[in-house]
Amino acid sequence: MNPADPSTPGTPFGHNPFANLDTSGLPPGPDFIPTPIPKKQKSRGRVDIIRQKAGRGGKTVTVVTNFVGIGLPEKESLAKQMQKACGTGGTVKNGQIEIQGDKREEIAKILEAAGFRPVFAGG
Repeated sequence: MNPADPSTPGTPFGHNPFANLDTSGLPPGPDFIPTPIPKKQKSRGRVDIIRQKAGRGGKTVTVVTNFVGIGLPEKESLAKQMQKACGTGGTVKNGQIEIQGDKREEIAKILEAAGFRPVFAGG
């Protein structure tokens, strides 16, 4: 039986086979600085993105509904961001954000960046 053989039953657990190597004459290694892992932003809840035409004179409107836990000022701020990104008009009515035109993809990106989970609902 060879005590240096790791397959030997007498070898202690955690035996380091490189422990006897000589490191003199080697340059020092780089300092390891771990980079912090960014925390995933907590989801602020599901919001529905709906395309509507009915009752609007044939014009298409994108409506964002089912906001939970945010007030009117934040909805107005989100509406402004959406209007600017889409290059269209819009408003906040009855707790819903309405943006002119079919802009569901652009609106979904803005909502994801704000921490919401957008879901395309309806037709």
